[in-house]
Amino acid sequence: MEYHGQHFQSEVGLCMKLLALETANEQCSVSIVDEDQTLYFQCDPRAKAQTQTILPLIEQGLQETQTQLPDLTAIAFSRGPGSFSGVRINAAVTQALAWANDLPVIPVSTLQALAQAAYRELGLREVTAVLDARMKEVYMASYQLDDQNIMQAVDEEKMLDYVQGAEYQKFTIIGSGSVLIKADLESYSQITAHADDIATIARALAKKQQWLSAEMALPVYLRDNAWKKIAEQGKP
Repeated sequence: MEYHGQHFQSEVGLCMKLLALETANEQCSVSIVDEDQTLYFQCDPRAKAQTQTILPLIEQGLQETQTQLPDLTAIAFSRGPGSFSGVRINAAVTQALAWANDLPVIPVSTLQALAQAAYRELGLREVTAVLDARMKEVYMASYQLDDQNIMQAVDEEKMLDYVQGAEYQKFTIIGSGSVLIKADLESYSQITAHADDIATIARALAKKQQWLSAEMALPVYLRDNAWKKIAEQGKP
């Protein structure tokens, strides 16, 4: 559902300010950006600390940038796939804040953000992003850099077992799941997406006013029965 609230602006780039949230992995990071630069970024690398840290980090960012929530152009968030609880927290916080302040939302794929991180950190322009999905499976998708320096998908997100993932690889593999499917090949398993990567992708979308209403801040799990798998996975 497209957004048609009071923040719909004909020249959004002139006064853009985005809040970006990333908790879909096991860490938590928050970023506030304008149309040109990062105004605030903070990351808490502690595993499973998203519930305790996301709201304090948001409050800190708003204070340091002298921003009120209603002044934001939109809220961007990693919508998954990723940690079941992390994806759920990110979507819930985004939806609550956006709903309360009449703001649109910009969902960003966790895999796309991971690909963007590979470009930011290493300048890689073609990657296959791979995340550990537990249960001897991985989330995967492939991306290429466009002329705006944004990683764009060249295929659909998939959940595959290790053998299928190894056969599926198109480009250089990156992310936590890369060593699970091809441990003997060059990979970049330590690359991790942060809120800054969410913000970079969201900024390009916001300039085109490609956002959604708050009720569309929904998680994407890829695994339909994700809630049944938590105990089997051994972690959220």
